[in-house]
Amino acid sequence: MYFLLSEALASSQLNTIALIATDMDGTLTDNGKFTSVLLQSLERLAVAGKTVLIVTGRSAGWVQSVVHYLPVAGAIAENGGLFYSANGNAPIYLTPIPNLAVHRQQLADTFGRLKTDFPNIQESTDNCFRLTDWTFDVQGLSSSQLARLDTLTQQMGWSFTYSSVQCHIKPQGQDKASGLVKLLRNSFPQYTTEQILTVGDSPNDESLFNPQQFPHSVGVTNIREYLDELTYQPKYVTEFPEIKGFCELVQLLLQSA
Repeated sequence: MYFLLSEALASSQLNTIALIATDMDGTLTDNGKFTSVLLQSLERLAVAGKTVLIVTGRSAGWVQSVVHYLPVAGAIAENGGLFYSANGNAPIYLTPIPNLAVHRQQLADTFGRLKTDFPNIQESTDNCFRLTDWTFDVQGLSSSQLARLDTLTQQMGWSFTYSSVQCHIKPQGQDKASGLVKLLRNSFPQYTTEQILTVGDSPNDESLFNPQQFPHSVGVTNIREYLDELTYQPKYVTEFPEIKGFCELVQLLLQSA
């Protein structure tokens, strides 16, 4: 059971928030694009002293570029696989990969086996920029097909998730929450759980909605499409979708500060 985000203002639940860990696609975008509204919102948060981390399923290659152009502290890529800081340092692996070449081949083999049952699935265009996981396009896949892909992937020793953009084959135990917890413990120990707000819009954000780890969470309203599929649901849901919903959240945070 979630509450409308507007109810958070009256309850003053967000007064303590100092760090926002947010998904990217479908949360910070408008029909798949960054807009000036996003930049303005992130700049307003920075001026107010709020730290922003992006936690996305997008590839290492894409994320390495994003953190240099957006006013954020850094970004977790590949659903908890690794972290890029805005200071330009080498990535921090949140999922250890002892041998990258072997790992990539194992992922490729797993995808090949999935194509035996699902010959129409297509490798994502950004897959060549990935390190810890393997992706293919989610378009055209039904809920039952996604459930079957999940089962098959787990039987082959991997885990599976999907977003509004892609399906992910990834190491077991790798998810956004696990990666974020490791990063916070090692790189941002000054923040308590009461000071952290997580934001998302898709099934691959579900771990960020776990109240035992993150008591404050928000889903932009497009999350409603998936609520019946989620074990963990966001505490609050915005009135508006995508970046408009994120802006709604930013406005509330700044009013509550």
